[in-house]
Amino acid sequence: MKKLLAGAAIALTAMTGASFADGHANYPERPIMMMVSYGAGGATDFQARIVTMTAGNEDALGMPIAILNKPGAGGRVGWNWLAGQAEADGYTLGAYNIPHFIAQSIKGGVEYSRDSFEPIANWGADPAVMVVGADSEFNTMEDVVNFAKENPGKLTTSGAGLFVGHHIAALQMEKACGCSMAYIPTKGGGAAAMKAVIAGEVMAGINNLSDAFRAREAGNVKILGVADLERNDFMPDVPTMMEAGLDVDNSSVNFRGVMVPKGTPQGIIDKLAATVPTMFENSRVQGKMKAGGSPMHIMTRDEVLAMWEKREQTLKELLAGL
Repeated sequence: MKKLLAGAAIALTAMTGASFADGHANYPERPIMMMVSYGAGGATDFQARIVTMTAGNEDALGMPIAILNKPGAGGRVGWNWLAGQAEADGYTLGAYNIPHFIAQSIKGGVEYSRDSFEPIANWGADPAVMVVGADSEFNTMEDVVNFAKENPGKLTTSGAGLFVGHHIAALQMEKACGCSMAYIPTKGGGAAAMKAVIAGEVMAGINNLSDAFRAREAGNVKILGVADLERNDFMPDVPTMMEAGLDVDNSSVNFRGVMVPKGTPQGIIDKLAATVPTMFENSRVQGKMKAGGSPMHIMTRDEVLAMWEKREQTLKELLAGL
């Protein structure tokens, strides 16, 4: 009898384990929502809608992904919500921006850290650029730097928030030129920051290359410099800030991708990690991203985990010196 009971227990354990492992085999069974912590029309929102547009296909997730915008405080509002209030059930995803949420968690005053989320895959890498209105008297980075040096604190510069990539680029610029600018974080993210430049509410702006690309195509802005290690294929005529003599590297490059709240079942994370990168590789997705001036940089979950860790180390050192 003891042997019979022991055998039954082993069989039951095996069945329970199999049931647990297969518990998410049919995921997803209903539509999915992805939170974007910036406003509609900005680069993150624009790109998130493109890279998720094939989610409902049978060769993808088989269910659509709807975008939910929760803008505010440079992303803090949305990421606080995702870390503390969203269901960790696989039906609530979040778009991440690096260095943004990691830099904000280093500086404090938020309810999240790198450990609050699980990455799924990365879709893009969008450098910061310096933009001015189409009719601005500034035509080069040298013009901007000379004005900032001669007029401390008077160069008004818009950006998407505090300790986002835009702000980090601004801090690096100030340190590199030994000058001060009036960095003004705008409500509504990159789209609102770009509108402030176009409307003449600020003298310049530091924004995403993708937002700037579309604004330049419309004839609304001039792009004077890119905060990266080399020129970008989307605008090869625009010099790097290093070419302009500023020691500004690629620390502010905006990596974008998909993550889920900590506690999401591992089976669901694995399913998403296996499927989402193939959505980014879809030819229609890539065509629309290219048309919108949005650089793609696809990374798997493991690659993103390594990138997050490396960026956190870099940002701790960088922010301690700014």
